[in-house]
Amino acid sequence: MARLDTDLPILQKLKEELAQLQYELHTVLPRELEAARGHGDLSENAEYEACKERQRYLAARIAQVRERIQQLSLYNRNSIPEGVVAYGSEVTLEDLSDGSTVTYRIVFPEEADVAAGCISLSSPLGRALLHRAEGDEVEVQTPRGRKLYQITKLVTLHARESS
Repeated sequence: MARLDTDLPILQKLKEELAQLQYELHTVLPRELEAARGHGDLSENAEYEACKERQRYLAARIAQVRERIQQLSLYNRNSIPEGVVAYGSEVTLEDLSDGSTVTYRIVFPEEADVAAGCISLSSPLGRALLHRAEGDEVEVQTPRGRKLYQITKLVTLHARESS
């Protein structure tokens, strides 16, 4: 079973973030802590306290990023359904109230960028679309009320990779 990590830009981005965080925690921050110690009494040393706070933040963020990398590493082509909306799908929707259309790509939360047409699997619209097929009608609660859409075109990750 082939892993998607070479296909998932988010995994590469998270691995790069992890490397940067680890570099800061293990290389940059120790130097800053040493310099802050040189400023005298640690009980009243704001620089030292700021470094210690940053150290706690970095350790927590590293744990979060590692966990997310582990979760996303479980995805492979076989786990992504074909023929229905799933990760990597490009979905064209028609708003049934006014006939307007919009196209979105379904992505993981870390990749979401509505302005670029990328919506998260965990967003209200993403959840409503998940596992739906071309021709299906989807109702979703939006900030402006309930909207009814029809999926007029669906290009799945599998179809995009084979073209």
